[in-house]
Amino acid sequence: MPARVGRGADADGPFAALPLGTALPLAVIGGLLFALAFPSPGWWFLASPALACMLLAAMGQRARRAAWLGYVAGAAFWIPAISWAGRYLGPVPWFALALLEAAFFALGSVAIALAYRWVARAVPSTAGRVWGLPAVVAALWTGREWFSGSWPYGGFAWGRVGLSQSQGPFTHLAAYVGVLGVTFVVVYCVAVVVSLALVSPRAPGATLRLPVRVATAGLLVAAVLAVPAWPTATSGTVRIESVQGNGPAGYFDRAAPGEVLAAQVAATDVEAKGVDLVVWPEASAEFDPRQQPVIASSLDAVVDSVGAPLVAGAITQTPSGVLHNTSFVWTADGWQSSYDKKRPVPFGEYVPDRWFFSKLAPSLIGLLQRDYTPGTKPNVLPVAGIKAGIAICFDIVDDRLSRDMVRGGAQVILAQTNNADFSGTDENLQQLEIARMRAIETGRSLVNISTVGASQVIDPSGRTIDRVPEYTATSMVTDVPLGTSTTPASLASGSIALFLSLGGLLVLLACAPWGRRTRS
Repeated sequence: MPARVGRGADADGPFAALPLGTALPLAVIGGLLFALAFPSPGWWFLASPALACMLLAAMGQRARRAAWLGYVAGAAFWIPAISWAGRYLGPVPWFALALLEAAFFALGSVAIALAYRWVARAVPSTAGRVWGLPAVVAALWTGREWFSGSWPYGGFAWGRVGLSQSQGPFTHLAAYVGVLGVTFVVVYCVAVVVSLALVSPRAPGATLRLPVRVATAGLLVAAVLAVPAWPTATSGTVRIESVQGNGPAGYFDRAAPGEVLAAQVAATDVEAKGVDLVVWPEASAEFDPRQQPVIASSLDAVVDSVGAPLVAGAITQTPSGVLHNTSFVWTADGWQSSYDKKRPVPFGEYVPDRWFFSKLAPSLIGLLQRDYTPGTKPNVLPVAGIKAGIAICFDIVDDRLSRDMVRGGAQVILAQTNNADFSGTDENLQQLEIARMRAIETGRSLVNISTVGASQVIDPSGRTIDRVPEYTATSMVTDVPLGTSTTPASLASGSIALFLSLGGLLVLLACAPWGRRTRS
């Protein structure tokens, strides 16, 4: 393929900028294809052409144009991908979140555009441009995902490339390198293929002919896919009854006190045989049973009938008035232990900087009358003779909390959630796929139990071993394997993500043309 000519700094090189009339449609197409890689429809294979389009759009562009192209690509992705955010509150929170996240796409696009200019100039050899440059590009993309998943207000770790691969052939790599590591691998493979397609065989030092390029790309992907699944070890099982009550659990359902609890009690199969543990979803008991004897009586009846302890959720309040979204263990002897949600949802469960945002959108902010405080307790609870890692809804997106579970000795993960506010949208399916990746990443079976769905039991390989229909009051009784091994990702995925993020940025800065003036 002949070298492209454009307005980039290296206009005669293979990574020259495309004209705006070509780059802009590529950015839009890339964003839209990327959205389709997530549920629904969840066509994971579209992530690769989506990435190729977005890389080509940013390649070699000046910083300002790269930023706008990245912003357009980000908006084309985020607006459809999180349309569920406007389910009840309308377009303002939906577009606010989508356009904020698109700004991070713009930032990453600038870094990638500069990499295709600076690194390509500093490493002019064919090997450097085919193998080295894509590593920098993939690291910068990974760094952007890490940053947007951490800031502001704890970040929004949704829409990552690695998460789009929950049903794809790269999924098993999460056990080795974590979700962000999967992002790096996928982006790297795509970037290598892009480099192979663009580096001209007539360029100085280039020797790659078309058959060699095709074979090289095929061998790279084959080598990645040849990595065996991590040999996750399990020892024994625990029989769990997971109850999806399908009660009026949404914020705007205006349920009377006790309705959600009653739905959970009614859906619990008290005649199930040999149950070791019952699990209810987030906030399923509604209020603190230690303060509400009626609730305590209902929980006692369930525990006595099933003959097993119950893990449920409730809104609790400390003597000083601090509110928590809590998961607790209830036995025949009452309240045993609890975990308070560490990642309450910004603008959903609390309003950060309320004084400021109340001035911007007083009617919307006024709907949120109470703020939940992040908890500080360990997210592993002893119950039924095992240790269970607890993730309450949005907790599941937090990389650190997943690692904390394994380090705390969790043998199984109980992911309790309330998706009732997003009924009929893709939010619950997207969250389920995040949970699937966490199961693989940690080497632990995971029970994803929702008030309304999607409720499934996932084994350490990511395979669904049990499920119930959405929007149905029912329960499932499952023999859940107990994990005993520690995956590399549980030990080092945080360090891997930090190394890649900082490494990509440092290489980019090291290749910058500091010695002479340059328009960026």
